Amino acid sequence: MSQFADSTTDFSAPAMVEGIAQVVKIEGKTAWLVPEQGSSCGSCASAAACGSKGVGTTASRLDNRRFRMDNNANLAVGERVVFGIRDNVLLKASIAAYVIPLATLVLAGSLAQWKFGSDLITMAVMIAGLVIGLWISRLEASRLHSKGDLAPLFLRRARPGETCSS
Repeated sequence: MSQFADSTTDFSAPAMVEGIAQVVKIEGKTAWLVPEQGSSCGSCASAAACGSKGVGTTASRLDNRRFRMDNNANLAVGERVVFGIRDNVLLKASIAAYVIPLATLVLAGSLAQWKFGSDLITMAVMIAGLVIGLWISRLEASRLHSKGDLAPLFLRRARPGETCSS
């Protein structure tokens, strides 16, 4: 039993997903940042969606990736910072974006097929289920946003040479 008494791990602290970004603009108490690409960026399956590849100029892709953060640390343009988002919030946002619409689509389709047995009616009800699921997702995203859960948090200034994988 005494071997576990020395443990100093703080399990009460929320786990964070961290990233590195560069400050590109300051507006009052708001800093606008662009995330840096990690060494694996551009080679993953969703590279086109995140902006590392894709249609348009490099400037337009960077504009689409910009995000804002409270500038309580008096950041300056050009500084590199480490930001974080709590793990549980990332999971909640993923559920709102993907699970809810998919679940309502499948549930509506299953019930329609069971009740009516017609493919045409089932397809129409599935579309209605998807629309309802997207509406519920939007409500959940609004709730998360209004609580401030989706806002990235400033953790520290990045050390010289620090990367996402270091």
